[in-house]
Amino acid sequence: MGNREDLLAGARHCLYEKGYARTTVRDIATAAGGVSMAAIGYHFGSKEALLNEALAEANREWGAELERAISAAAQPDSTPLERFATKWAAVIDSIGTHRGLWAATFDTIAQAGHDSATRDQLAGALDEARTGLARLFEHETTDPTIGAFYQAVLTGLAAQYLIDPERAPTGADLAEAVRRITA
Repeated sequence: MGNREDLLAGARHCLYEKGYARTTVRDIATAAGGVSMAAIGYHFGSKEALLNEALAEANREWGAELERAISAAAQPDSTPLERFATKWAAVIDSIGTHRGLWAATFDTIAQAGHDSATRDQLAGALDEARTGLARLFEHETTDPTIGAFYQAVLTGLAAQYLIDPERAPTGADLAEAVRRITA
């Protein structure tokens, strides 16, 4: 790997271990195997830009992994509500596996109120996430409302899971709630 890739890997490690706000340039350079702190500015412009890129890269990888997990959990002969429950169960498993990513995501969201570049990058990523989630849940649509619904459920579910995984809703719980709401 080159310095740029080492810095991204180091930044990701720091995001998972220390969080966005508590990570320093020195932390990243050390985690990157002793890459010069000046290399952060050279390759990314700022520590925040590097952390944002590392988080975006981690989220893209998570999205690809989630797509594989949801595809593997597919039950084509089941009802739409059963598929909904199965897919959300796969999402919940993935949140548990990637706790560090989700903690870093929420930490970054908290920082977005103080940094417009971070806020802008997160806002741009929301569009991609909404489209991807709608597609994963079998909705070939450009209607942003569908994707926004899934993003809201995902974000709320991840928050509940990080806080209290034992009482966070299951895929079956979510499906039952949708059934009751739409009845």
